[in-house]
Amino acid sequence: MKLEHIGIAVKSLGVSDELFAKLLGKESYKKETVEREGVVTSFYETGESKIELLEASNPESPISKFIDKKGEGIHHLAFGVENILEEVKRLKKEGFQFISEEPKEGADNKLVVFLHPKSTNGVLVELCQEKQ
Repeated sequence: MKLEHIGIAVKSLGVSDELFAKLLGKESYKKETVEREGVVTSFYETGESKIELLEASNPESPISKFIDKKGEGIHHLAFGVENILEEVKRLKKEGFQFISEEPKEGADNKLVVFLHPKSTNGVLVELCQEKQ
């Protein structure tokens, strides 16, 4: 398991893309809308991991609710795994709780599941596997 990306909730992808392009000295390599989650994403490579900027595409999306409650900032940590179903099984045995145990299609060609923050010291943790 390795750190795949850090997700950052933002109010404006346009403003934040400009900021992160200046900060990192490079442009986003991918922008993508995930309709099911009500989010628009923008990805930046940062060595062996990435930064994912997340903007809500509707007021009911989890990102919109997160920003309303906590403001902009780090939303989740994502760890890349080889076999997402095996990791879910292993972590369940270790006592971790999941928001959903069934992998869903996420951004950047990934299958994803999220661990419940109650079982990870208040941090939303995503497991992601490259789609075959």
